[in-house]
Amino acid sequence: MGGDPRWITPDWPAPARVRAASSLRAGGVSSGGYASLNLATHVGDDPLAVRENRDRLARALHLPSEPGWMNQTHGLRVIDLDADPGRDGDAALSRRPGTVAVVMTADCLPVLFCNDTASVVAAAHAGWRGLAGGILEQAVQGMAVPAESVMAWLGPAIGPQRFEVGEEVRAAFDDGLPETEQAFVAVRPGHWLCDLYRLARLRLRRAGVERVYGGGRCTFSEDGDFFSYRREPRCGRQASLIWLD
Repeated sequence: MGGDPRWITPDWPAPARVRAASSLRAGGVSSGGYASLNLATHVGDDPLAVRENRDRLARALHLPSEPGWMNQTHGLRVIDLDADPGRDGDAALSRRPGTVAVVMTADCLPVLFCNDTASVVAAAHAGWRGLAGGILEQAVQGMAVPAESVMAWLGPAIGPQRFEVGEEVRAAFDDGLPETEQAFVAVRPGHWLCDLYRLARLRLRRAGVERVYGGGRCTFSEDGDFFSYRREPRCGRQASLIWLD
């Protein structure tokens, strides 16, 4: 499954100097469950294959620098890539041209951010724990610009027809509001189908971000395009990246 990497270009009205992409799984050199453009070093894949995959993506996207790969912890830490050498976090931001913020996912929701004047960009990794805990709100706050000037793009995640969850997840979002209730559809006692995209839009709206784009893909169902941990636990990761020219 080698060849040239392919990617999704976000469908949002970002300023011209904002560059962003979300990788697809084809075009790399990894094999088995990692086939073929696995970009993660922590999932058991051959490190040399991952390095080649990252190099291929960098060449295809004309990346200006090595992305700020994070050790994602399903927490709430936002890394300022321009100042913070740390790598444990679930969101990253930059105001410096040429610095690439990146998150890796395989069912969790990647969210990219920019503002109207293209002075700052950010990327967030929103699994259900991070989403419930407030990682998107933390990313918006870290950008330190008016929320009404921010727009967001929801990258590929597990879709609302495939993400079955139990009481723990349902309880984590239980705020008593009707719009939150609508993100959960009961399928059997103690189990619901959960719409991560709807929940993310609600969280962003409450944080003051009204312009939210994307959110139409399913990593579980679209096995030719995406890795999915729920579909195949031994799998690779795709990446969502954003930077300023």
